[in-house]
Amino acid sequence: MTKRIFSTLALACLLSACSTGMDAVVGTLRSAVRGEPGPDPARLNPNFRYLRVTVESRVAFLALGYVDPHPHGPVEVWYSAKREVLRLQGGRLVGATGLTTEWRSVEVPELPSWSAVARAGEPVQWERVRDVMPGYRFGVRDALVLRAIAPPGKSALQGLDPKSLAWFEERFRDEPRAGLMAALGVVVPDAQALPPARYAVEIRDGQQTVVYGEQCLSAELCFTWQRWAVKQ
Repeated sequence: MTKRIFSTLALACLLSACSTGMDAVVGTLRSAVRGEPGPDPARLNPNFRYLRVTVESRVAFLALGYVDPHPHGPVEVWYSAKREVLRLQGGRLVGATGLTTEWRSVEVPELPSWSAVARAGEPVQWERVRDVMPGYRFGVRDALVLRAIAPPGKSALQGLDPKSLAWFEERFRDEPRAGLMAALGVVVPDAQALPPARYAVEIRDGQQTVVYGEQCLSAELCFTWQRWAVKQ
């Protein structure tokens, strides 16, 4: 608890511009969406951990505020200078606020480890429940399937060899149509399906860390994120 309070106070100082130009250093996701100039990574404060977030080719940096304990794994809470918030659990997005599309109260079940999915060679089917704003859409259920994939030929990954990481794709699961179409085995995509998410995982010495992800909050709002090491 003390560590979380200290981290929160330190982050509050960061986000309220305790040092000159801190807003410009961290940047905001909305600025990236609007295509405004991004921050200079050389000016990032090495006392904080960051996510490098890209929207198309535009960049913002979010600082880690604190980590919340959870039965299915800790939840990392990341902030922009304007208090936009992304919540990540095991590399998956479990919350996003302050943006044009928000995910609230995201429920993710306990899933197999990334290495277990990679070893199994079989896709894993699971269900996510989320509340979405605007529109007051509560209890949206997403039928998803996760599978290991080959390293992609193109991504926004920086400074790492894609082939040194384990890659996964998570997409909406096509469901059988009712009635005659079901009898014929015809499947159709979910009408509210989002583009697939992708994850790059570093598996080393028994540890599994998602270092890069691609995610869409809506069909119009997609971004990538990467854990970013600040050079001392």
